[in-house]
Amino acid sequence: MIELIRTNDIVLISAVEAILREAGVYCFVADQHMSVLEGSAGFLQRRVCVAGDEADKARRLLREAGFGDELRES
Repeated sequence: MIELIRTNDIVLISAVEAILREAGVYCFVADQHMSVLEGSAGFLQRRVCVAGDEADKARRLLREAGFGDELRES
């Protein structure tokens, strides 16, 4: 799995998931449950990940949707 985005912004995560799902790209949100356990401290960020062979397509889709600044370095 390749990490695309790391954030605490659940609205951003929902938007990214919707964009990728619409395009048929499976994504996994890591640390989703850990961030709930840590409460509002905000030190555990969620990570949006995709399969390695889908990473280029996912990055392109997210850049086209205006989320290029949110992407982690490849």
